[in-house]
This record gives sequence, structure tokens and C-alpha cells, in this order.
Amino acid sequence: MSKVMLFFLLSWLLGNPLLAILVLLLIIYFLDRRFVGVLPSISKPFKRSRQISKLRQQLALNQFDVSSKRELARLLLEKRNFREAADLLSEVEAHSEASAEFWNDLGTAVIGLGRIEEGEAHILKALELNERVKYGQPYLTLAMAFRDKDMEKALRYAGQFGTIQSSSSEACYLLGSLYQALGRKEEARASLDESIAIYRTLPKYKKRHERKWALRSFFKRMTL
Repeated sequence: MSKVMLFFLLSWLLGNPLLAILVLLLIIYFLDRRFVGVLPSISKPFKRSRQISKLRQQLALNQFDVSSKRELARLLLEKRNFREAADLLSEVEAHSEASAEFWNDLGTAVIGLGRIEEGEAHILKALELNERVKYGQPYLTLAMAFRDKDMEKALRYAGQFGTIQSSSSEACYLLGSLYQALGRKEEARASLDESIAIYRTLPKYKKRHERKWALRSFFKRMTL
């Protein structure tokens, strides 16, 4: 049944076209979340806010709780609250110098504040401690940070991410986007084609995460 037919059926059943549109959008959303995974979760921000409130309460009772500060900083990074995240991480630096995850989070926060070279140094320290920290995600962070500042460096970092995530549609999509920005269309097409090809070979449990990158690659490929 087409979406148009479903819309008319819902309008007839509910007696209200606006309500039918709302119900249709909800159906599309839940089907996407269940089978596709392109649309963002509407519940995640609420869960994150509850976690943040709980951690703030814990820190109000014990301001020396290092693990709670680091977890709070991680959640704040997800909200792009880079200033508070950086401040919290600075407070626990003395207790976290051997942690690759800490240096990656601090570097991400500093980059978010516009201090790209300083953030790069922190993230490179994280990678020195553990090259595979967060499955190579720090390389992706650096590639995005330098995309508009130093395209060749961005390509190098994206390539290093691709080396670690050799079965990642996301890595190939990023490479394709960077090549496109450089005007290197043939290389962009090759990377986007590889992104789609990788997705087709992935097992089911990995396809859900990579599906949106394969779709983006498909549509971007059509514009080249």
C-alpha cells in the first residue's frame, strides 16, 4: 500500500487530515527506527538529560568523583556543550593522564571551542597511548576538524580512520566528501562506490549503523 493510499485511509478513519499526517509520520518514524536507522532517536536526548541531572546530583554530594566528572563531560560533548566539558576534564587531568579516552575527550572539547591545533595535540596523545581508542573515531574527529582548514591533512586523517575501519561505509563517505571538496571527482566517486559496496557485504548486525552512510553515499554519488 502506498503512502498516499495509507494517508487517505487514515484520513477516512480519523476524520482529520492533520491527525492522519501526524499518525503517518509516527508510523514512518517507528518503521525507520526498527528496520532502517536513518532518522535520529527522539528518546535519546531525554535519556541523556536524565543522566546529566543524575551526575550533577552526584557531584553536588561529592565534588571529587573523577569517574562522574568524566562521564558528565562525555554526555556534555554529545550535547556540544564544549566549554563545560573542557572545564570538567581539566579538573580531572591529574588523575587521567594515562587514559587514551580522557585525552580524546579533552581534544574533542578543545576542538569544539575552536582551538584546533591544541585539540589535535591532545587527540594525537590519545592515539599514541592507544591507536585503536574508540575504534579509530579520533581520526574521524581530526579529519572533520581540518576539513575546512587543511584539506590534505583532513584526507590523511580520514585515510587513517579508513585503515582501522576497513569495513566502514562512514569512512568511505567521509573520504568521498573530502575528495569532492578538493575537486577530485574521480576519487570521490570511487570512495562513494566503495562505501555502497562495503555496506552490501556487511552482516545484518552492522548494516543498521552503516545504512545511513550508504544512503548518503548513494545520493552524493548522484550529484557528481
